[in-house]
Amino acid sequence: MDHSRVPVIEALEEFRRRDDVVFGPPGHKQGRGVDPRVLEVLGAGLFTSDVLSLNGLDDRRQSQGVLEQAQELMADAVGAETCFFSTCGSSLSVKTAMLAVAGPGERLLVSRNAHKSVIAGVILSGIQPVWVHPKWDPDLHLAHPPEPDDVERALRDNPDAKGMLLISPTDWGTCADIRGVAEVCHRHGVPLIVDEAWGAHLPFHEGLPEWGMNVGADLVVTSVHKMGAAVEQSSTFHLQGDLVNPQVLKQREDLLGTTSSSSLVYATLDGWRRHMVEQGTELLGAAIARADRVRAAVEELDGVALMGRETLHPGGAFDLDPLALTIDVRGLGITGYQAVEWLRGNRHVDLGSGDTCRVNGRITHADDDGTEQRLVESLRALVEHAGEIEKSPQVALPSPGGLELEAVMSPRDAFFGPAEQVPVAEAVGRIAAEMASPYPPGVPVLAPGERITQEAIDYLTTGVQAGMLVPDVADPELTSIRVVERQAELTAP
Repeated sequence: MDHSRVPVIEALEEFRRRDDVVFGPPGHKQGRGVDPRVLEVLGAGLFTSDVLSLNGLDDRRQSQGVLEQAQELMADAVGAETCFFSTCGSSLSVKTAMLAVAGPGERLLVSRNAHKSVIAGVILSGIQPVWVHPKWDPDLHLAHPPEPDDVERALRDNPDAKGMLLISPTDWGTCADIRGVAEVCHRHGVPLIVDEAWGAHLPFHEGLPEWGMNVGADLVVTSVHKMGAAVEQSSTFHLQGDLVNPQVLKQREDLLGTTSSSSLVYATLDGWRRHMVEQGTELLGAAIARADRVRAAVEELDGVALMGRETLHPGGAFDLDPLALTIDVRGLGITGYQAVEWLRGNRHVDLGSGDTCRVNGRITHADDDGTEQRLVESLRALVEHAGEIEKSPQVALPSPGGLELEAVMSPRDAFFGPAEQVPVAEAVGRIAAEMASPYPPGVPVLAPGERITQEAIDYLTTGVQAGMLVPDVADPELTSIRVVERQAELTAP
C-alpha cells in the first residue's frame, strides 16, 4: 500500500481549499466564533481542523471512504487484518473489545492487574470475570503479567470461558509472553485480547518487545497517544483471525462510542502511521539509544535502583520495554509520590507515574538531547536533595498474594445493588461495592464483588496518609468505604 498517503489529512487540506461555509456542527465554525483569548493559547489551526466526518471531511452520498482508507493503511502498517480508529481512548476501546468476545453472564478470563477501565467494562457489561492473578514480585512490590501456565489452569477450570484479556506492557514496562498465552487460548478455541495501551510503538522497531499482532493475539487495543504521536484519546483496535468477528466488534464500538468523532484524533492517527512507516526504525532506534544513555546515567546514582532485565525470569517478567524507565527510590528514604512532586515543583519535570516505591518516565521518539539532559540532571538533583524532603508516613505494603481477594459476587451486582457507606474499620470482611484504584497507574486494589481484607485496607489507608490518590472511591480520604448491604450480601449467589 502507498504509505505516503494520509487520507484524513488530505481530506482536511481539501476542505480548507474548498473554503466551505458550514451550517452545522461544530458551532465555532472553524474558529470564527472562538474567543480570541482562547485562540491565543490553542492556536487557530486546532479549530480549522475540527471538522465533521460526514458533510465535512467526506460526503454522505459520494463517499470517498476517507476513514476506511486510513484504517486500512494502519492495519497494513502494523500487520493486522483489520483496524478501527477510536476517538474515545482505550478506556472505551477495551470495553468494546470485551463486549465483542463475551456477553452478559458469560465468563471471560481477565488479568487482575487490569486498569480500572477494564473493571468498569466488566461492571457495565455484566460479564462474569475469572481473575487470573499476575506474578507478584516481593522485592519490587509490583505485579508482572500472568504466564501461559496460569491461563492454562484458568481455562481448564473454566471451560465455558469465552476468551482471555491480557495486559502487556504494564504501566511499569514489563511485558507478557503473548505468544505463549495466545497458543494456550487457541488450543482451547478462544481468542486472546491484549490491552496493549502502552505498546503503540512496538510494531515499528525490531529492538522492542514483540507486538501482539505478530505473536498470535486476536485483538489488540492500543493507545496511540501514550507512546505514539497522536493527540489524547487516540486509540485503535487491531484484529486478525476468525475468533473475533469484525462486524460484531464494529457494532459494539458503535454502541459505546461517540457519534461526534474528532477529526483531530483521526488526522493525528493517520499522520503518525505515515511517520512511523517512513521513519519509525530510525526514530525509535534513536529513542532506544537515548534511553540506554539515561539508564547508564541513572545506574551511577546512589540511592536509586533502575528496574532492568534482571526481572526477566520464570515468575517475573517475560520482556521489558527499554523505553520505560522505572526507578525505585526507596533507597533515598522517600516515596515515589514525593519524588514525583519534588521533581515537578523544583525542576518542572513531570514523570508519568509514581507509587510508594518508585517512579516511571518514558522516552519516546519525540525526546531530544535537551529533554534527555533535563531528565538526567533532575534525577541527580533529586538524589542530592532527597535528604531535605520530609519523611513520609510508612506504607503497609502488601505481601505476595495479599491483594488476591476472594470474588464472592459479580462486579455488576455489587456495584449496582443496595450498598452502604461504612467506617473503614468496619469494612473488613464486607463485600466491596466500589472500586478503589490508586492513581496512577489506576489498577484497582478493590473491585466490586471482592471481599475486603485487613491487608488491603491497611495498604490503602496508610497509602493515602503517605500521598496515594484514590480518586474513584466515594470517600477519597478513605475514612469510610462503600460496601454491599448486609441483606444483599446474605442473598448473593
